Formats: sequence, C-alpha cells, structure tokens
Amino acid sequence: MKRKNNTINVSRWIFIVLVFSFFAIVIKLSFVSMAKTTDGIDLTAFVENRNTETEILQAKRGSIYSIDGEILAQNVNAYTVIAYLSPTRTKDDDNPQHVIDKQKTAEALAPILKMDVDTLLKLLNRDAYQVELGPGGRDISSLVKKQIEALHLPGIDFVESSKRYYPLSTFAPYIIGFASRDPNNADAPITGKMGIEAYYDEELQGKDGYTIYQKDAYGYTLPNVTTITEPAEAGEDIYLTIDSNIQLYVENGVKEFVKNNKMDWLTVSVMDAKTGAILATSSNPSFNLNKLDIDSYLNPLTSYQYEPGSTMKIFSFLASMEAGKYDGSKKYKSGKVTVDDAVIQDFNGGRGWGTITFDVGFSYSSNVAATYLAKDLGREKLYNFYSNLGFGRKTGITLPNEGTGDIDITYRTEVATASFGQGITTTPIQNLQALTILANEGMEIQPYIVEKVVNSDTGEVTYQHQVTKLGQKASKENIDKMLSLMYDVVYSGRTDARNYRNDNIVIAGKTGTAQIAGPDGRYLSGKYDYIRSFAGVFPYEDPQYIIYVSAKKFVGDYKDYAKMVTNIVEEIAKYKNISKSIEKVDESKIITVDNYINQEYSIVEEKLKKLNLDIVKLGTGKYIINQYPISGKTVLIGNKVFLVTNSTSYSMPNIKGWSYNEVTTLCKLINVKYELKGNGNVTDYSYDEKANLLKANFK
Repeated sequence: MKRKNNTINVSRWIFIVLVFSFFAIVIKLSFVSMAKTTDGIDLTAFVENRNTETEILQAKRGSIYSIDGEILAQNVNAYTVIAYLSPTRTKDDDNPQHVIDKQKTAEALAPILKMDVDTLLKLLNRDAYQVELGPGGRDISSLVKKQIEALHLPGIDFVESSKRYYPLSTFAPYIIGFASRDPNNADAPITGKMGIEAYYDEELQGKDGYTIYQKDAYGYTLPNVTTITEPAEAGEDIYLTIDSNIQLYVENGVKEFVKNNKMDWLTVSVMDAKTGAILATSSNPSFNLNKLDIDSYLNPLTSYQYEPGSTMKIFSFLASMEAGKYDGSKKYKSGKVTVDDAVIQDFNGGRGWGTITFDVGFSYSSNVAATYLAKDLGREKLYNFYSNLGFGRKTGITLPNEGTGDIDITYRTEVATASFGQGITTTPIQNLQALTILANEGMEIQPYIVEKVVNSDTGEVTYQHQVTKLGQKASKENIDKMLSLMYDVVYSGRTDARNYRNDNIVIAGKTGTAQIAGPDGRYLSGKYDYIRSFAGVFPYEDPQYIIYVSAKKFVGDYKDYAKMVTNIVEEIAKYKNISKSIEKVDESKIITVDNYINQEYSIVEEKLKKLNLDIVKLGTGKYIINQYPISGKTVLIGNKVFLVTNSTSYSMPNIKGWSYNEVTTLCKLINVKYELKGNGNVTDYSYDEKANLLKANFK
C-alpha cells in the first residue's frame, strides 16, 4: 500500500508578516541598547537601581588629651539650620511645615545666629524648596539648637552632622592644631590641617566601614538578600605630654605679661628635663581653635628660626671645657677684641669691666670672653660640638614643619660671633633639647610631645613613648661647672639676670640678647631691634625642669619679663611640691576627685561636704554637666571643686580672696572674658554682665 505524503502550505502573507516582525524586534532591541531613555524610563538609572549599593560608614575621629586626662580636641554633634520655604510641605494649616512669617522668623533668629535680619530675609525670600541659614546657622551646638527649638518657628529644621571641637579653645593651639571638613563637601571626613591634628591625622582618622546591599528600582533594600557590613574603626586617641596645670601657669603668665608690654612675638616653653616631655608651651600672638583667628600658621616652638644670642655661651664655654682648653681663673681684658677686620665688643658699648677671669666673664655675658675661647678652640671643634648637640638639624619631634636652623660657619669672624649666638640660627625646640645635658650629667635627651596612643574602642595602648637618649655630650664634671656658672649669672647680681632670683626655688640660667638681621643681611640698629632670651633649669640642686623664653622686639620693663618667668617657675614649684619653703603634704589630706558628670548636684554636694571640700556651684540646674578638677585628679582638703549645672545662665560668685588660677578656672568654665592684674589673691573685682567681662586685681 502506497504511503500518503502530508504537505502543509504556508500562506505567503503569513511568511511576510513573520519576517517583518523579526526585523522589528531586532531594530527595537538595538534602539533600546543604545538609547538612554525609552517610553519615559531612564534605563541607566533603572539598571543602576537594581545594582549593588555601597554605603560608607564614616569612622569617628579620635580625641586628643593632655597627660592628665583633660580633653583638648573631640568630635561633637553639630547642626545646620535650614528653612523650608515651599508651601507644598504644609498639609494641615493648623500645623504648618514651612516658614509662614518670614519677618518674624528672621527677627527671632538674628540674635541667636548672630546674623543681620536683612541677610536672613534675603535667604528666606529665595525661590527654593529649602535654604541653609548660613553662615551663622552652620555647625551650631546642641545648646544653640535648643534655643532655636524653644522659639517654635514653623519651617525651621536642623541637619545633624559632627564637627571638631576644642573645649579649652585657646589652650596650646599651635601644639594641638586643628581639623575641619571640606566646606564644599559635607560628606568629606574631618582632616587635620595643623599641629598634632595634622601630624597624626591617619591615626586620628580611623578606618571607614561600609555596608553593601541590593536595592530595587525604587531605591529600597531587597528582602531576603545578604547584606555585608564592615563596621567603621574609630580613630585612636592621642595623649600629649602637656600638663594642663603647667600649661595654665604658662598661658596665664604670658597673658598677664603682654597686657603691659609690646613685642613682635613671644614664646615660652617648659620641659621635663629628665624625660624630654614638653609640659607646656605658649606664645603671643596666639589664636582660638574654635574661631581660627590665625595670623601665622608657624608653630613658634618648632618653626621659628632666629639668632639665639648669648644663651649659646652655655654651649661654646662647654665646648672649650670638653676640649680641655678652659681655665675659668685665667684673666683677659674685657671690652673689645679685633678679629680680622671686625671689632667685637661687650654689650656695654665696649667699655667692658677691666681685666677679669673667664668665669666672671660668663656671669657678665662677655662677648669678648666667648671670642677668645672660640679662637683658641677653632672652627671645627666649635662647629662639631654644636652639631653634636643637634643644632643645624631637626630634633624629630612629632610636629609638622620643624625648622633646622643654620650653624654653617667658615670664617674666623663667623666662628667668633657663633660663640655668642650671632650669625647662626636655632629653634626653641633645639635649645630645649641641648639644655637637657645640664640635668642629666651630660647625657642629651630627645624632646617629645606625644606620651601614648590609645585604641579608643578597647583602651589598648598601641604606642607608649620611651625616653630617648641621644648620647653623652659632656662630662659630669664640666656640667657641674657650667651649672655653677649659670647659678652665678642669676645670683652674683652683676647683670639684670638678678631679676630671675626666686625666694622659693633656686634657678640657674643664662640670658641672651641677639641683634636682628634685616632683609639686606645687615643688623637692624633700632633701640628695640633685639631678640631677648632666657634659658633656665630648676631646681639648681637637681634640675627637673627646663624653661626657655624668647621675645622679638620687646618694648617694656625688663623686670616684667623676668617676673613672668619667676611667676611661672614658682607656680610649677608649688604644684610639684619642690619649693624650699613648702613642707611635704600630709597624704591623708589628699583627695582623689570622682566623676560627677550627669549626677544630681544635691547628692554630689552632700558627698563633697563630708570630704571638707569647698564647693563652687555654677548655675541653678539639677544635674552636673561639667566639673573641675576632672575625674582622677587630686585636691587637698579645703580646695575648691567647681560643679557646672545644666542651667541656661550663670551668675558671678563672690571671688574676693580667690587665687589667680581659681579665677581663670571659673572664667573658662562659664565662658567669661577676663582682665586680671597682679598676682596672689583677689583684692577687688567687678563684672560687666553686658560685656561678659570680669576685671580683678590681685595682691
């Protein structure tokens, strides 16, 4: 049987339609693949919205502390004031969500934001959905935010962020430095720009974390998918060597001194002579870390390079001793000496003091004596001794922009002038480093500013400074000899160095007066065209501290200059209980202060009364928000403890009889400006509430 064939006949028109549809689909796909939008849909955004999203988790910047735990720099919540202008935000007229009365809003905010009413009105009258009320409304504190919220102004809101805050504002600003956010990028991290903030920026920054997640076309996280999170690692905390009490003594001394005297600049530093720790450093001009009213970005301690003057005789005389060429009882004729074509003379116009010994010549600060010694010593040995002490190169202290100074000397006249600190340049930190040999039997100690670095999350100490010895630079015998010469400078009474005498502590020191070189290389010849310095160690019997002071173009009473130094030395001596006139304190009278912050004042008051402490309550609030001394510090029975309460205003207590430091502590705690005269205890005072200014006299 024959098999039948099954044949299907396809219509020609159906075939044409199929072919046409195929090409239409290809063309459409090609168009879609190349087009940015189609059918009103942004294809790129659609695809991206379905992609993996990464959200950066910013790390919290570490804090900076003093050696005794005072917070010097920290991150705090900050707020930016914004105003919603669009009526579309308001859905209920009884509960407006945009600015209704612009005039009233501007007038209410102007005094709080410290902006003109007209400036605010211009912002509020913009054709925009919302505006930022800057500059006064940027980075405001929680306290200012609460003031604004209390006004209940419709349409006013806040954007929360963080900012760098310096609780003590003018405390060691060149050491701490500052950190800030890029003003053009609100999401940028806070980065260090100066000082420790800049040098240790990487440690303080921490490490940002991230969250990776899937989101849909509408930007929502997709359910039931894995989210990967790497938490941020907070920045490390830096503990400086700065002692908050000694820093306060130095800053108060500088502030009092500059009221009645003029100068281009002044710098005062105190160092632990045994360890090299910088305990305090202050300068004028200075600046406020929260306002950044900076005239110069150079740190006087490390960046100022100038001719040191006769404080260098400490080292040129020691160089002669170390070379075995010094004979202190040998006599020479003071007044003038000629070196090549230069006439070198003593500071009293070349009159000198007749024929005297070299020991006496040191106490008179004789340039002629130093010149004879340098001539006998020779260029190479003098240069090598200076260089071996670290002059002419960086000390390596962990602060940015350290200067090297310049001790290059070639000609005999340069050797002569270098012996009394002219024609060469040094920095304050180099002088402090070199002076450590006086306290360590000739061993030089490297200065440092960071005591330790601590993991802010775990409390683990990741770095702890160890005393760094730089080698034996002079013999104990010669160091003892130099200390006796420096003692004679102060206590022989031969020069105005006698003004550095102190009744409670014996100090050995050396003064210096250096001419200032002009732009053309020639020395200026004006009456005040000098840099005046003082280098001292105390107590003389066993030096524990070094103080180095210098001022450019000082105009005033030199007794005030010396008094500033002796006041600082006395305060440190009392604080460290090393004064001759002060007996050792009975340990049973020493009390360690606890942390009282966030506690009820009434409860704390009862505790402190039982400890026989003098309580100073600031404000009328119920809870304590700040205290001094801080937790962990010690006080003696009868001493004051300041407790700041959560009050909106603070009244001035009766401060008659208070000490200088108690008054300055009070003013810093409640943000009062002050003008203080004299030393000792308050005899009379006045407080101008409108100007927020306290004036007090001490005796």
